[in-house]
Amino acid sequence: MKKFAIAAATATALTLTMANAAFAQQSTQAPMTLAAGEVTKTKEAASDTWITTKVKADLMTEKGVPGSDIKVETNKGVVSLSSDTAVTDAQKEMAIAIAKKIKGVQAVSADGLKSE
Repeated sequence: MKKFAIAAATATALTLTMANAAFAQQSTQAPMTLAAGEVTKTKEAASDTWITTKVKADLMTEKGVPGSDIKVETNKGVVSLSSDTAVTDAQKEMAIAIAKKIKGVQAVSADGLKSE
């Protein structure tokens, strides 16, 4: 029991020492500044990535839609759907409807979906 207490105390002391060293290292660095446009681009890219992921996931789980065959790309909230394999008009319309339901989607283009 005594060995465990010593080991725990040593581990805690090392952790605190390392944390203090990391903090001291950070505080000596110059503060990072970002231009307002860079922050906006980062938020936009994250949002576009989230939209693409959500649309793709919803297409994959929807019965009657060949979600694995449909490629999804998003740019500034505009979703583009495309496919190398042909889809029916009903599948195309369903894919468009699924994409439009996602929060943040500004528009949906399905020009890249080949019809049967």
